Amino acid sequence: MHGVTKPVTFAVEGPSAPGKDPFGNTRIGLPATTKINRRHFGLAWNAALETGGVLIGEDVQLVLDV
Repeated sequence: MHGVTKPVTFAVEGPSAPGKDPFGNTRIGLPATTKINRRHFGLAWNAALETGGVLIGEDVQLVLDV
């Protein structure tokens, strides 16, 4: 992100039970999730809101369905 590369660790659930796709091939699936802080990747922009908060949170949740 933003020209910064860092390793991240995903929590993986599964894999799912094997199943057949429409072409008769056996497939499995699994979800993987992690959370990163966008500031660690050089994304520090934000804007103050009239209510006193900020526009964008620092944590970003990444979800993969493979």
